[in-house]
Amino acid sequence: MEEERKYWVGFSLVKGIGPVRVERLLEYFGSLQAAWQATPRQLKQAGIHDKLCQQLAQVRQSICLDALLEEMHKEEIQVLTWTDPAYPERLRQIGQSPFVLFVKGSLLDEDLWGVAVVGTRRYSSYGRQVAETITMALALSGVTIISGLARGIDGIAHRQALEAGGRTLAVLGSGLDQVYPPEHRHLAERISRQGALISDYPPGTPPDGCNFPPRNRIISGLSRVILVIEAGIKSGALITANYAAEQGKEVFAVPGRITSPTSRGTNLLIKQGAHPLLDAQDVLDLLNMELVEMQQVIRKSLPVNPQEALLYNAVGDEPLHVDELSARTHLPIEEVTATLALMELKGMVRKTFGMKYVAVQELRAAYRDPKTRAG
Repeated sequence: MEEERKYWVGFSLVKGIGPVRVERLLEYFGSLQAAWQATPRQLKQAGIHDKLCQQLAQVRQSICLDALLEEMHKEEIQVLTWTDPAYPERLRQIGQSPFVLFVKGSLLDEDLWGVAVVGTRRYSSYGRQVAETITMALALSGVTIISGLARGIDGIAHRQALEAGGRTLAVLGSGLDQVYPPEHRHLAERISRQGALISDYPPGTPPDGCNFPPRNRIISGLSRVILVIEAGIKSGALITANYAAEQGKEVFAVPGRITSPTSRGTNLLIKQGAHPLLDAQDVLDLLNMELVEMQQVIRKSLPVNPQEALLYNAVGDEPLHVDELSARTHLPIEEVTATLALMELKGMVRKTFGMKYVAVQELRAAYRDPKTRAG
Protein backbone atom coordinates (compact mmCIF):
# COMPACT_ATOMS: atom_id res chain seq x y z
CA MET A 1 0.00 0.00 0.00
CA GLU A 2 2.88 2.40 0.73
CA GLU A 3 4.02 2.25 -2.89
CA GLU A 4 0.44 2.73 -4.09
CA ARG A 5 -0.15 5.68 -1.75
CA LYS A 6 1.98 8.10 -3.76
CA TYR A 7 -0.24 7.62 -6.79
CA TRP A 8 -3.31 8.62 -4.78
CA VAL A 9 -1.39 11.80 -3.93
CA GLY A 10 -0.52 12.20 -7.59
CA PHE A 11 -4.14 12.12 -8.70
CA SER A 12 -5.03 14.66 -5.98
CA LEU A 13 -2.76 17.10 -7.85
CA VAL A 14 -4.81 16.82 -11.05
CA LYS A 15 -7.64 19.36 -11.14
CA GLY A 16 -10.83 17.73 -12.27
CA ILE A 17 -10.03 14.34 -10.77
CA GLY A 18 -12.43 13.74 -7.90
CA PRO A 19 -13.99 10.79 -6.07
CA VAL A 20 -16.22 9.72 -8.96
CA ARG A 21 -13.37 9.55 -11.47
CA VAL A 22 -11.03 7.89 -8.98
CA GLU A 23 -13.62 5.19 -8.35
CA ARG A 24 -13.94 4.72 -12.11
CA LEU A 25 -10.16 4.46 -12.49
CA LEU A 26 -9.96 1.88 -9.70
CA GLU A 27 -12.70 -0.18 -11.31
CA TYR A 28 -11.03 -0.05 -14.72
CA PHE A 29 -7.33 -0.41 -13.84
CA GLY A 30 -7.47 -2.14 -10.46
CA SER A 31 -5.05 0.33 -8.86
CA LEU A 32 -4.12 3.99 -9.14
CA GLN A 33 -0.54 3.02 -9.91
CA ALA A 34 -1.74 1.30 -13.07
CA ALA A 35 -3.95 4.29 -13.88
CA TRP A 36 -1.04 6.72 -13.33
CA GLN A 37 1.12 4.75 -15.73
CA ALA A 38 -1.62 4.25 -18.33
CA THR A 39 -1.42 5.58 -21.89
CA PRO A 40 -3.77 8.35 -23.07
CA ARG A 41 -5.66 5.77 -25.09
CA GLN A 42 -6.18 3.55 -22.05
CA LEU A 43 -7.29 6.55 -19.98
CA LYS A 44 -9.84 7.51 -22.61
CA GLN A 45 -11.18 3.99 -22.58
CA ALA A 46 -11.60 4.42 -18.82
CA GLY A 47 -13.72 7.52 -19.42
CA ILE A 48 -11.10 10.26 -18.91
CA HIS A 49 -11.50 12.98 -21.54
CA ASP A 50 -8.70 14.62 -23.53
CA LYS A 51 -8.29 17.73 -21.36
CA LEU A 52 -7.90 15.68 -18.18
CA CYS A 53 -5.47 13.37 -19.93
CA GLN A 54 -3.37 16.40 -20.84
CA GLN A 55 -3.48 17.73 -17.29
CA LEU A 56 -2.47 14.34 -15.92
CA ALA A 57 0.44 14.18 -18.37
CA GLN A 58 1.62 17.64 -17.25
CA VAL A 59 1.51 16.65 -13.58
CA ARG A 60 3.38 13.40 -14.25
CA GLN A 61 6.12 15.31 -16.03
CA SER A 62 6.46 18.09 -13.47
CA ILE A 63 6.14 16.25 -10.13
CA CYS A 64 8.40 13.71 -8.48
CA LEU A 65 6.01 11.82 -6.24
CA ASP A 66 8.73 10.25 -4.13
CA ALA A 67 10.24 13.66 -3.37
CA LEU A 68 6.79 15.07 -2.55
CA LEU A 69 6.04 12.27 -0.08
CA GLU A 70 9.46 12.69 1.50
CA GLU A 71 8.78 16.41 1.98
CA MET A 72 5.40 15.66 3.56
CA HIS A 73 7.06 13.13 5.85
CA LYS A 74 9.49 15.83 7.02
CA GLU A 75 6.53 18.13 7.69
CA GLU A 76 4.78 15.31 9.60
CA ILE A 77 1.86 15.29 7.15
CA GLN A 78 0.11 11.92 6.88
CA VAL A 79 -1.71 10.72 3.78
CA LEU A 80 -4.93 8.77 4.29
CA THR A 81 -6.87 7.15 1.45
CA TRP A 82 -10.13 5.25 1.15
CA THR A 83 -8.19 2.03 1.71
CA ASP A 84 -6.67 3.08 5.05
CA PRO A 85 -8.32 1.79 8.25
CA ALA A 86 -7.40 5.14 9.86
CA TYR A 87 -9.52 7.08 7.33
CA PRO A 88 -12.28 8.76 9.41
CA GLU A 89 -15.18 6.35 9.58
CA ARG A 90 -17.90 8.97 9.63
CA LEU A 91 -16.45 10.83 6.64
CA ARG A 92 -16.19 7.58 4.71
CA GLN A 93 -19.97 7.26 4.86
CA ILE A 94 -20.91 10.43 2.99
CA GLY A 95 -21.51 10.38 -0.73
CA GLN A 96 -18.37 11.03 -2.78
CA SER A 97 -16.09 11.21 0.24
CA PRO A 98 -12.60 12.67 -0.44
CA PHE A 99 -10.41 9.93 -1.90
CA VAL A 100 -7.35 11.29 -0.12
CA LEU A 101 -6.88 13.29 3.08
CA PHE A 102 -3.80 15.11 4.30
CA VAL A 103 -3.54 15.10 8.09
CA LYS A 104 -1.16 16.76 10.51
CA GLY A 105 -1.74 15.55 14.04
CA SER A 106 -3.72 12.56 15.26
CA LEU A 107 -7.17 11.15 14.60
CA LEU A 108 -8.62 9.06 17.42
CA ASP A 109 -11.65 6.81 17.86
CA GLU A 110 -13.39 9.36 20.08
CA ASP A 111 -13.43 11.85 17.20
CA LEU A 112 -16.25 9.74 15.73
CA TRP A 113 -18.59 11.64 18.05
CA GLY A 114 -17.20 15.07 17.16
CA VAL A 115 -19.39 18.17 17.05
CA ALA A 116 -18.91 20.93 14.48
CA VAL A 117 -19.09 24.50 15.82
CA VAL A 118 -19.35 27.05 13.02
CA GLY A 119 -20.51 30.58 12.51
CA THR A 120 -19.87 34.01 11.12
CA ARG A 121 -16.53 35.77 10.98
CA ARG A 122 -18.20 39.00 12.14
CA TYR A 123 -19.70 37.79 15.39
CA SER A 124 -21.49 39.89 18.02
CA SER A 125 -20.59 39.97 21.71
CA TYR A 126 -23.60 37.68 22.24
CA GLY A 127 -22.28 35.24 19.65
CA ARG A 128 -18.83 35.23 21.21
CA GLN A 129 -20.23 34.57 24.67
CA VAL A 130 -22.40 31.69 23.45
CA ALA A 131 -19.57 30.16 21.41
CA GLU A 132 -17.17 30.30 24.36
CA THR A 133 -19.68 28.88 26.85
CA ILE A 134 -21.06 26.09 24.68
CA THR A 135 -17.70 24.99 23.27
CA MET A 136 -16.02 24.95 26.67
CA ALA A 137 -18.82 22.83 28.15
CA LEU A 138 -18.68 20.34 25.28
CA ALA A 139 -14.89 20.06 25.32
CA LEU A 140 -14.87 19.52 29.10
CA SER A 141 -17.37 16.71 28.53
CA GLY A 142 -14.97 14.95 26.17
CA VAL A 143 -16.51 16.05 22.86
CA THR A 144 -14.10 16.68 19.97
CA ILE A 145 -14.72 20.14 18.50
CA ILE A 146 -14.56 20.41 14.70
CA SER A 147 -14.39 23.66 12.76
CA GLY A 148 -12.73 25.41 9.84
CA LEU A 149 -9.94 27.57 11.39
CA ALA A 150 -11.57 30.69 9.94
CA ARG A 151 -11.69 34.04 11.66
CA GLY A 152 -14.59 34.56 14.04
CA ILE A 153 -16.63 31.75 15.58
CA ASP A 154 -14.36 29.03 14.13
CA GLY A 155 -11.28 30.44 15.85
CA ILE A 156 -13.16 30.88 19.14
CA ALA A 157 -14.33 27.26 19.02
CA HIS A 158 -10.82 25.90 18.44
CA ARG A 159 -9.28 28.04 21.18
CA GLN A 160 -11.92 27.13 23.76
CA ALA A 161 -11.46 23.44 23.05
CA LEU A 162 -7.71 23.81 23.53
CA GLU A 163 -8.13 25.82 26.72
CA ALA A 164 -10.40 23.10 28.09
CA GLY A 165 -7.69 20.53 27.41
CA GLY A 166 -9.90 18.87 24.83
CA ARG A 167 -9.44 17.75 21.25
CA THR A 168 -10.19 19.81 18.17
CA LEU A 169 -9.99 19.19 14.42
CA ALA A 170 -9.55 21.97 11.87
CA VAL A 171 -10.50 21.44 8.23
CA LEU A 172 -8.63 23.76 5.87
CA GLY A 173 -9.56 25.06 2.46
CA SER A 174 -5.90 24.98 1.41
CA GLY A 175 -2.83 22.81 1.69
CA LEU A 176 -1.68 22.17 5.25
CA ASP A 177 1.43 24.25 4.54
CA GLN A 178 -0.72 27.23 3.51
CA VAL A 179 -2.54 28.09 6.75
CA TYR A 180 -5.24 30.70 6.30
CA PRO A 181 -5.81 33.19 7.77
CA PRO A 182 -2.08 33.75 8.42
CA GLU A 183 -2.68 35.03 11.94
CA HIS A 184 -3.98 31.55 12.85
CA ARG A 185 -0.65 29.81 12.19
CA HIS A 186 0.16 29.55 15.89
CA LEU A 187 -3.37 28.30 16.56
CA ALA A 188 -2.92 25.70 13.81
CA GLU A 189 0.30 24.47 15.44
CA ARG A 190 -1.51 24.04 18.75
CA ILE A 191 -4.35 22.16 17.05
CA SER A 192 -1.90 19.76 15.36
CA ARG A 193 -0.57 18.86 18.82
CA GLN A 194 -3.99 18.52 20.48
CA GLY A 195 -6.01 17.17 17.58
CA ALA A 196 -5.42 17.43 13.86
CA LEU A 197 -5.31 19.69 10.83
CA ILE A 198 -7.13 18.10 7.88
CA SER A 199 -7.42 18.95 4.20
CA ASP A 200 -8.26 17.15 0.98
CA TYR A 201 -6.06 19.67 -0.85
CA PRO A 202 -2.40 18.68 -1.35
CA PRO A 203 0.44 20.77 0.10
CA GLY A 204 1.10 23.89 -1.91
CA THR A 205 -2.60 24.56 -2.62
CA PRO A 206 -3.33 28.25 -1.90
CA PRO A 207 -6.45 29.31 0.03
CA ASP A 208 -8.59 30.23 -2.99
CA GLY A 209 -12.16 31.28 -2.30
CA CYS A 210 -13.58 28.40 -4.36
CA ASN A 211 -11.94 25.88 -1.98
CA PHE A 212 -13.93 26.81 1.09
CA PRO A 213 -17.52 25.75 0.28
CA PRO A 214 -16.37 22.18 -0.55
CA ARG A 215 -14.32 21.95 2.66
CA ASN A 216 -17.54 22.73 4.62
CA ARG A 217 -18.82 19.39 3.37
CA ILE A 218 -15.90 17.70 5.11
CA ILE A 219 -16.57 19.58 8.36
CA SER A 220 -20.14 18.29 8.42
CA GLY A 221 -19.06 14.87 7.18
CA LEU A 222 -16.66 14.42 10.11
CA SER A 223 -19.24 15.54 12.67
CA ARG A 224 -22.03 13.79 14.53
CA VAL A 225 -23.82 17.09 15.22
CA ILE A 226 -23.47 20.59 13.74
CA LEU A 227 -23.89 23.75 15.83
CA VAL A 228 -24.38 27.09 14.09
CA ILE A 229 -23.73 29.91 16.55
CA GLU A 230 -24.30 33.01 14.41
CA ALA A 231 -24.69 33.27 10.65
CA GLY A 232 -25.91 35.70 8.05
CA ILE A 233 -28.20 34.59 5.26
CA LYS A 234 -25.23 34.01 2.91
CA SER A 235 -22.83 32.69 5.52
CA GLY A 236 -20.56 29.72 4.87
CA ALA A 237 -21.91 28.27 8.12
CA LEU A 238 -25.28 27.84 6.39
CA ILE A 239 -23.53 25.91 3.62
CA THR A 240 -22.17 23.57 6.30
CA ALA A 241 -25.67 23.21 7.78
CA ASN A 242 -27.12 22.40 4.35
CA TYR A 243 -24.46 19.72 3.80
CA ALA A 244 -25.28 18.36 7.25
CA ALA A 245 -28.97 18.10 6.39
CA GLU A 246 -28.11 16.26 3.16
CA GLN A 247 -25.95 13.86 5.17
CA GLY A 248 -28.70 13.21 7.71
CA LYS A 249 -26.90 14.96 10.56
CA GLU A 250 -28.57 16.78 13.44
CA VAL A 251 -28.31 20.59 13.23
CA PHE A 252 -28.57 22.98 16.16
CA ALA A 253 -28.81 26.76 15.75
CA VAL A 254 -28.57 29.51 18.35
CA PRO A 255 -31.68 31.72 18.29
CA GLY A 256 -31.11 35.46 18.23
CA ARG A 257 -32.81 38.81 17.78
CA ILE A 258 -34.81 39.02 14.58
CA THR A 259 -33.29 42.46 13.95
CA SER A 260 -29.71 41.17 14.14
CA PRO A 261 -28.03 40.42 10.76
CA THR A 262 -25.85 37.76 12.40
CA SER A 263 -28.93 35.90 13.67
CA ARG A 264 -30.93 35.86 10.45
CA GLY A 265 -29.28 32.69 9.24
CA THR A 266 -29.65 30.80 12.53
CA ASN A 267 -33.27 31.91 12.99
CA LEU A 268 -33.97 30.73 9.44
CA LEU A 269 -32.43 27.33 10.22
CA ILE A 270 -34.69 26.99 13.26
CA LYS A 271 -37.69 27.92 11.12
CA GLN A 272 -36.65 25.19 8.67
CA GLY A 273 -36.45 22.56 11.40
CA ALA A 274 -33.07 22.87 13.14
CA HIS A 275 -33.02 22.35 16.90
CA PRO A 276 -32.86 25.63 18.85
CA LEU A 277 -29.66 25.50 20.91
CA LEU A 278 -30.37 26.73 24.45
CA ASP A 279 -27.72 24.86 26.42
CA ALA A 280 -24.74 22.55 25.87
CA GLN A 281 -26.73 19.84 27.63
CA ASP A 282 -29.09 19.77 24.64
CA VAL A 283 -26.22 18.45 22.54
CA LEU A 284 -24.87 16.12 25.23
CA ASP A 285 -28.32 14.57 25.64
CA LEU A 286 -28.50 13.93 21.92
CA LEU A 287 -25.01 12.42 21.86
CA ASN A 288 -25.76 10.27 24.93
CA MET A 289 -22.19 10.55 26.16
CA GLU A 290 -22.50 7.71 28.67
CA LEU A 291 -23.36 5.35 25.83
CA VAL A 292 -20.54 6.84 23.74
CA GLU A 293 -18.01 6.11 26.47
CA MET A 294 -19.32 2.55 26.79
CA GLN A 295 -19.09 2.05 23.04
CA GLN A 296 -15.51 3.33 22.99
CA VAL A 297 -14.44 0.88 25.70
CA ILE A 298 -16.15 -2.05 24.00
CA ARG A 299 -14.75 -1.11 20.56
CA LYS A 300 -11.23 -1.32 21.99
CA SER A 301 -11.76 -4.51 23.99
CA LEU A 302 -13.87 -6.47 21.51
CA PRO A 303 -12.60 -6.44 17.93
CA VAL A 304 -14.94 -7.51 15.13
CA ASN A 305 -15.21 -11.29 14.76
CA PRO A 306 -16.67 -13.41 11.94
CA GLN A 307 -20.00 -13.82 13.75
CA GLU A 308 -20.43 -10.05 14.05
CA ALA A 309 -19.55 -9.52 10.41
CA LEU A 310 -21.96 -12.26 9.33
CA LEU A 311 -24.82 -10.84 11.40
CA TYR A 312 -24.14 -7.26 10.39
CA ASN A 313 -24.38 -8.21 6.74
CA ALA A 314 -27.64 -10.03 7.47
CA VAL A 315 -29.28 -7.22 9.42
CA GLY A 316 -31.10 -4.83 7.11
CA ASP A 317 -32.67 -1.39 7.13
CA GLU A 318 -36.00 -2.91 8.19
CA PRO A 319 -36.38 -4.69 11.56
CA LEU A 320 -35.62 -8.42 11.45
CA HIS A 321 -36.49 -10.93 14.16
CA VAL A 322 -33.68 -12.94 15.75
CA ASP A 323 -35.23 -16.13 14.41
CA GLU A 324 -34.99 -14.77 10.86
CA LEU A 325 -31.38 -13.71 11.46
CA SER A 326 -30.57 -17.16 12.81
CA ALA A 327 -32.05 -18.74 9.68
CA ARG A 328 -30.15 -16.38 7.36
CA THR A 329 -26.77 -16.84 9.04
CA HIS A 330 -27.15 -20.51 10.08
CA LEU A 331 -25.99 -19.53 13.56
CA PRO A 332 -27.62 -20.99 16.71
CA ILE A 333 -30.27 -18.70 18.16
CA GLU A 334 -28.41 -18.34 21.48
CA GLU A 335 -25.26 -17.24 19.63
CA VAL A 336 -27.29 -14.76 17.57
CA THR A 337 -28.89 -13.13 20.62
CA ALA A 338 -25.60 -12.96 22.56
CA THR A 339 -23.70 -11.47 19.60
CA LEU A 340 -26.45 -8.95 18.84
CA ALA A 341 -26.39 -7.77 22.46
CA LEU A 342 -22.68 -6.97 22.16
CA MET A 343 -23.17 -5.39 18.73
CA GLU A 344 -25.85 -3.11 20.18
CA LEU A 345 -23.43 -1.90 22.84
CA LYS A 346 -20.84 -1.27 20.12
CA GLY A 347 -23.33 0.88 18.23
CA MET A 348 -23.55 -1.49 15.26
CA VAL A 349 -27.22 -2.47 15.52
CA ARG A 350 -30.31 -1.16 17.26
CA LYS A 351 -33.03 -3.20 18.94
CA THR A 352 -36.54 -2.10 18.00
CA PHE A 353 -39.42 -4.22 19.34
CA GLY A 354 -40.31 -7.87 19.67
CA MET A 355 -36.67 -9.08 19.48
CA LYS A 356 -36.13 -7.35 16.15
CA TYR A 357 -32.95 -5.54 15.09
CA VAL A 358 -31.93 -3.00 12.44
CA ALA A 359 -28.48 -1.90 11.29
CA VAL A 360 -27.03 1.42 12.42
CA GLN A 361 -26.36 3.15 9.11
CA GLU A 362 -23.46 5.21 10.45
CA LEU A 363 -21.31 2.07 10.70
CA ARG A 364 -22.56 0.19 7.65
CA ALA A 365 -19.96 1.69 5.28
CA ALA A 366 -17.10 0.28 7.34
CA TYR A 367 -18.42 -3.20 6.60
CA ARG A 368 -19.91 -2.91 3.13
CA ASP A 369 -18.11 -0.12 1.30
CA PRO A 370 -15.70 -1.68 -1.19
CA LYS A 371 -13.29 1.20 -0.58
CA THR A 372 -12.53 -0.28 2.85
CA ARG A 373 -11.55 -3.55 1.23
CA ALA A 374 -9.55 -2.17 -1.71
CA GLY A 375 -5.82 -2.66 -1.89
